[in-house]
Amino acid sequence: MSAVTPGLVCAHHHLYSALARGMPAPPKVATSFQEILEQVWWRLDAALDLEMIRWSAMLGALEALESGTTAIVDHHESPNAIEGSLDVIAAACAEVGVRSLLAYGITDRHGPDGARRGLAENERFIRAGGRGLVGIHAAFTCSDASLEAAAGLAADLGVGVHVHVAEGPGDVDAPRRLAGLARDDWLLAHGVHLPTDHALRGTILHNPMSNLNNAVGYANPARFANPVALGTDGIGGNVLEAFRLAYVLQRSVDVTCGPDTAWRWLATGRDLVPETRDDEVTWSYEPMDPWHVAFTPGIRPLRVAVGGEVVLDDGRPTRVDAAEVRAKAREQAARLHARL
Repeated sequence: MSAVTPGLVCAHHHLYSALARGMPAPPKVATSFQEILEQVWWRLDAALDLEMIRWSAMLGALEALESGTTAIVDHHESPNAIEGSLDVIAAACAEVGVRSLLAYGITDRHGPDGARRGLAENERFIRAGGRGLVGIHAAFTCSDASLEAAAGLAADLGVGVHVHVAEGPGDVDAPRRLAGLARDDWLLAHGVHLPTDHALRGTILHNPMSNLNNAVGYANPARFANPVALGTDGIGGNVLEAFRLAYVLQRSVDVTCGPDTAWRWLATGRDLVPETRDDEVTWSYEPMDPWHVAFTPGIRPLRVAVGGEVVLDDGRPTRVDAAEVRAKAREQAARLHARL
């Protein structure tokens, strides 16, 4: 066994949430997932501008790199700063040295024009050569017309769709509304309230820490026939941490399981960004196998090479000044929190 592995992939991220840490308390205490969305995330994303988006992406990419994650599959929303937002995120990730696969999550929460502008941002970015998917927030915040338009655009562009599916009980109708639209190249985030025989095509993106934090339940993704990959849903970029939690959560409902299943979910992320198989991460621990990693805290990357370039050496990024990125992100977080 070796201390060197291919790069890791965070299969579901919200880079803009890096600035949420320490944000002011919401107007009232959220007592349900719907209220968490309304009181926290939908207020936050509406306050974002492009400068905030840039530094949140820089910080998120830096933290991912420092965790051995060399690619981020990001789902973005900023309803008052849509145009050009995906370019800003892509440039920030590239500056740090992390690969990205981006989508703007369209929604009808802000009216049909907001959904149209979201679709246009996805199309503009991908047609200009950006690496992307077409994003949908979730079926429960979109009209049937918007869902069909997003699926149609993705098919026209030859890419998949990245969408939250049945994360909370308010989206249990998603399988019916997405039936006939979803394809194998779709990414279905969460799936907590999906029936086992949901019949949707695509990869399930399991986000164990976020699901616990939002009290939406346990997806138990081992029950699905779909491929499964691991994400963080915006709580950092450390997918080794997601692997450990995914394993013990599965163990909580099936005492016969070992960490091999969650390890396969970790590896599935590389199917979404295949170039990461050629990236090299040298870890502080050996051997990097599931039975060791599942029970060994504090494992960190010492050296990371992306596309042959060393972008982390002796635990430090080579392309950016980590202290400066964190300082700039703190400044933008203060601006964002003042708006809230």
